[in-house]
Amino acid sequence: MITIDTTGDVCPVPVIKTKKAMEQPGVQELMVIVDNDISMNNVKKMAVSLGAEVTIEKINDTRIQLTIQNHQSKVEESGCAEKVEETKKEKASKVVVAISSKEMGSGEEELGHILMKGFIFALSQLDELPQTILFYNGGAFLTTNDSECIEDLRMMEQQGVEILTCGTCLDFYGKKDQLGVGNVTNMYNIVDILAKADKVIRP
Repeated sequence: MITIDTTGDVCPVPVIKTKKAMEQPGVQELMVIVDNDISMNNVKKMAVSLGAEVTIEKINDTRIQLTIQNHQSKVEESGCAEKVEETKKEKASKVVVAISSKEMGSGEEELGHILMKGFIFALSQLDELPQTILFYNGGAFLTTNDSECIEDLRMMEQQGVEILTCGTCLDFYGKKDQLGVGNVTNMYNIVDILAKADKVIRP
């Protein structure tokens, strides 16, 4: 059994840590420690969706223990992992993420920043990364050197994700000289990429 302590981690970190541990070869049992009900429910839901069995025990007022029986590891050990990877490749599609704001959703600006940072981090942890991420309007702030998301974006670029930011938007906000990742693009190219995408995700 391996133990993962996510105390103090904010969404979606507990789920991502648990999922990565479950995907390691030979890991059949995990103990995950969380410090709130939301993380508990999210970790449980993810583990169950992967075919695991989950038991929950409240340790004290601030710590909750989830014990996960990871049946997924048995599938990998039986020699089916390669077939799963082949199936993933066959299903791979041209996914484009279009980000038009430095906040996610509408409402409190501070919360919007937190959600967008969490979204981009979660995006960087996907098994299948998007082909292209487009940034325009307020989204252009996310690709500058002082962006809190810059390291996650650079990591995705290193793994082959195309990062494109609208040049007109960078000029409008006076940020063109501060671009920290990817390349500058134009509206025609943005429209062309969106039109040819198999799936477009807009946070």
